[in-house]
Amino acid sequence: MSLISTSHEAAVSNIIQFFETISPETVLQLHRIYTPKAWFKDPFNQVQGLDKIEAIFLHMYVGLDNPTFKIIHSQVQDNEVFLTWDFIFKFKKFNSDTIQVVHGASHLTLDENGLIIRHRDYWDAAEEMYEKIPVLGSLMRFIRRKINS
Repeated sequence: MSLISTSHEAAVSNIIQFFETISPETVLQLHRIYTPKAWFKDPFNQVQGLDKIEAIFLHMYVGLDNPTFKIIHSQVQDNEVFLTWDFIFKFKKFNSDTIQVVHGASHLTLDENGLIIRHRDYWDAAEEMYEKIPVLGSLMRFIRRKINS
């Protein structure tokens, strides 16, 4: 389900298509959806500038096999975009046969041309990433159970 304002409908469609088809080759085309001085933050990074954002997305292919984004929902109001997504991948080093899924959301701010000037990702790094790594995952689940009891 999408609720998209007509002023940014094409831009949001392009952004969704870009993320759903991202690959090591297309990362270098981020300038199609980001401004040169765009700001990006997720649980592991906070950077400004297209070159630094490119480096983050390229690094994704170092430790992960077949990382893919599936956009579940999009909503746009004026120049603000909210996306919910699943990030699907396999670890190259751990349980390489096991498909992992991280559930998250992105808040994007677009400029007047529909390019991203601000991108903030929200997801639980402990539950969605650390708990899926062998040994560390067991420790994280143990800690979560102790905190919750």
